[in-house]
Amino acid sequence: MRAQAVLIGVEERRARVRARQLAKVADVGGVVDGLVALHATDPATVFLSVAARLRRPHGVFTAVEEALYGSGPASPPRLVRMLAMRRTMFVVGRERAPEVFAAAGRDIAVRERGKLLAYLAEGGGWDAGWLAEVEAEVEAALDRHGDSSGAQLSRLVPRLREQVVVARGKPYEATQNVASRVIRTMAAEYRIERRRPAGSWTSSQFRWARAQPLPDRPVGQARAAVVRAWLRAYGPATEADAKWWTGWTLAEVRKALKAVDAEPVRLDEAAGQPGWVLPGDTGPTQPPPLTALLLPGLDPTPMGWQDRDWFLPRTHRDALFDGTGNVGPTVWWGGEVIGGWAQRPDGAVVWRQLTDRGATAARAADTAAAELTELLGGVRITPRFRTPLERELSA
Repeated sequence: MRAQAVLIGVEERRARVRARQLAKVADVGGVVDGLVALHATDPATVFLSVAARLRRPHGVFTAVEEALYGSGPASPPRLVRMLAMRRTMFVVGRERAPEVFAAAGRDIAVRERGKLLAYLAEGGGWDAGWLAEVEAEVEAALDRHGDSSGAQLSRLVPRLREQVVVARGKPYEATQNVASRVIRTMAAEYRIERRRPAGSWTSSQFRWARAQPLPDRPVGQARAAVVRAWLRAYGPATEADAKWWTGWTLAEVRKALKAVDAEPVRLDEAAGQPGWVLPGDTGPTQPPPLTALLLPGLDPTPMGWQDRDWFLPRTHRDALFDGTGNVGPTVWWGGEVIGGWAQRPDGAVVWRQLTDRGATAARAADTAAAELTELLGGVRITPRFRTPLERELSA
């Protein structure tokens, strides 16, 4: 008779979140590796996700910039920003980038190229040969001039200023330069990469540079590596969680779980749907001391699972998420979301309690809000995807 799968309940899952995702670590690389990847659609998320998890966050903005962009020939970038899972922008460690690209980014790049060719053909009558010539000119310009913004590349490569009419004949007809679409596709293929932006660490006006080619990885091997890292950080998780996070088909998820010999476990809140962990990862977790963390919008922890009921009650979703499923700034205690936060016009970080976990938790969140206010030093952060509670608190 086959032994019954181990039960991993809500309290153990929350203990794992505390130990594996919310524990304070020493450096930027430790944060990124522990979370597998940082959401990077909003540039500020990368910095604030790291700051929340560092033992000593003083100087975090410089440290993250150096990890992303390097600080000279002797200190090249250690992190890579790329389009990957679910066609979302992520930051990953440079060592993990080949697996992430092969597992998720390569298919996205193929689709992006197909859409770009259709866009060019319909709007301007240009074909793949024309596009190849323009891309070669972009690469040559970056070789000659070094890191360049999109506007600079458009001046250096005149054909990037060609215009396309979209939605011709419709009320929302518009004319667009082809530059952003061409550059985005080249970045999706990791032929070029984002470098230090023009402006502060909150800016998304990136400069571009030639990317070092990524070592090729077989897709099956790469997906297994990504799932192994994800389960180490986010397990136990269901097949539906893995499918949502990766953006793969259910068949691809199951193949990857099998490749890493994932072990099924019972989840008492999942209505019979099994969870999965790495082999042998069923024992109890000793979590670190309780602490309050203020995580930014789109932080990878609240975005790590499709089912969030075990750490974030449904009654709080409308306050903490926007209309398309993007999470806003959250306050964490004991491995669960207990509130949300925002920054007022005067720069002060304020928060609101949504779940009462006692006076100790409230005082810890007050302290964390004061520390984040000091760390930001007057820099104003407005999340790219704004949520009802964040808008209310920031008013």
